[in-house]
Amino acid sequence: MLTSRESCVRLILIALAACTIGLSATLVEAAPVHAIAMHGEPALPADYTHFPYVNPAVKKGGRIAYGVVGTFDNLNPFILKSMRTTARGMWDPEFGNLVYEPLMQRSRDEAFTMYGLLAETVVMDDDRTFIQFNLNPRARWADGEKVTAEDVIFSFELLRDKGRTPFNRRLDGVAKMEKVGENSVRFTFNDKADRETPLLIAGYSPILPKHAIDVETFDRTSLSFPLGSGPYKVKAIRPGERIVYERNPDYWARDLPSKVGFDNYDEISVEYFLQDNSLFEAFKKGEIDLYQEGSPTKWVRNYDFPAIASGDIVKDAVSPKTPSGMFGFVFNTRRPVFQNRELRKALTLVFDFEWVNRSLFENAYKRTQSFWQNSELSSMGVPADARERAVAGAALERIEPDILAGTHRLPTTDGSGRDRKVLRLAMDSFIKAGYTIKGGQMIDANGKPLAFEIMTQNADQEKLALAYQRFLAALGVKVGIRTVDDSQYQSRSQTFDYDVIIKSFPSSLSPGRDQISYWSSTMSDFPGSSNFAGVADLDVDRFIDAMLNARSAEDFRSAVRLHDRMLLSGYYVVPLYHLGEQWVAHSKRIQRPEKTPLYGFQFPAWWDARAQ
Repeated sequence: MLTSRESCVRLILIALAACTIGLSATLVEAAPVHAIAMHGEPALPADYTHFPYVNPAVKKGGRIAYGVVGTFDNLNPFILKSMRTTARGMWDPEFGNLVYEPLMQRSRDEAFTMYGLLAETVVMDDDRTFIQFNLNPRARWADGEKVTAEDVIFSFELLRDKGRTPFNRRLDGVAKMEKVGENSVRFTFNDKADRETPLLIAGYSPILPKHAIDVETFDRTSLSFPLGSGPYKVKAIRPGERIVYERNPDYWARDLPSKVGFDNYDEISVEYFLQDNSLFEAFKKGEIDLYQEGSPTKWVRNYDFPAIASGDIVKDAVSPKTPSGMFGFVFNTRRPVFQNRELRKALTLVFDFEWVNRSLFENAYKRTQSFWQNSELSSMGVPADARERAVAGAALERIEPDILAGTHRLPTTDGSGRDRKVLRLAMDSFIKAGYTIKGGQMIDANGKPLAFEIMTQNADQEKLALAYQRFLAALGVKVGIRTVDDSQYQSRSQTFDYDVIIKSFPSSLSPGRDQISYWSSTMSDFPGSSNFAGVADLDVDRFIDAMLNARSAEDFRSAVRLHDRMLLSGYYVVPLYHLGEQWVAHSKRIQRPEKTPLYGFQFPAWWDARAQ
């Protein structure tokens, strides 16, 4: 029989043992790891040697010339001034981060996974209340100086104070940022953070050299050659025309598993052109080595020039395993006329995809029916499950029944541009919205004609707008079209000064914070945001939050599908079309790995076959 004292001692020992076991479990869970994934586990083990979509035995050397339409007057991609006229390649998801680097490198063969780069390992608890980056002791700036914890802290503070969106928002979810040990940095999160926050800090925030930056002048446009930790240095520039990068022979990470098979050219140039036609002509002459094609008509008809016939230029196509995204006419719901959902639905139904696809695009496109079409994240063909219904709650009543059931499809027309069956369907929605046709005009209850303007930025968009104008004219809707130059287009789109605009909403296998920029009420009146439709809906906000805080892959998939259903039911965008392939024509000496990753072509892994 135990005494009272002995019983108390035993209880204390049991409690201490439980705490020790719990602490041990926490320490195991928070052990340093080589990679982190948004959902699930990284595909590659700690002893991986390279990403699966590169050629690890590639011979480095040679050169490549990229071409882009536009101009540049700035070499700092992180500030508001000239944010759209910064030289390509400095910090570039397409051509590669040639000069600046993040803490971790994203694998393009996984939905959303980060592997060590400037940070050799990371520590993160299961609840993601913090993340600690342990810097690689080999990491160096191009001048040979060591990359330090002080550089990391300096970078985040500088960009918070003087950077542009989204870089100036990275610390919004951080309660404390501190140096830990000799060369580690720990971020402790607050209640504004979500489960994506650690990955955005890891892979989408540049690290800058504290010893080489003048804080006072950082937010000013500059053409001074920058110092980074990346594989290339700026060699020469002709402002607005050309920038040339040369490989840094002392690049610290050239043998790092996350960089093996990348950065294969000795020299990279980016040539600038005022028009796409000029860029294409330069490509045909061999002045540019690679041309990305987005027009099915051009892909079929325009590649009959001598370099194609001789084999000096080859046409290349792959089918990425990524969602379709959404491309379409966007209604600006800040305008009173477009605040009527039933009217937006009516205007959506009028668009004759079959006519456009046959008459303008050689029947090359597929009609887009979902923001995540071609992936398991799409609501197409899938009825809402219990998880979706639980999150949606009363908002289920706002989702159209066929969209909720996964059976929704936009109507297929006879391709005439005036399919009476579809026009009658659209007219039903016009009537529900309070509109009728009188004297050949679509008018509201007060007799005001329905009229609006579509703003376009190039000839291709103008062709689409003219077709849409024709379809709507059949029902007495008056549409004006205004094509503006690039600078006016950027200014007006950033300040939401338009009725209807044509925009693309890319989608990935791991949507997250990007959806806040596109659809969140916090961004609806934020100048420069990507919420072009002006959506300010608390239910949409809730569904985005459910995506960002999903723990399991199943919860995440259900949250994205619910978000998809809500956007489709809102009719904010007239869905147009998408390609099932990526098309690139390139010099035969520019070659690529055999394996194509989930996200399609990855140009930083290509190489010059002339390299010795």
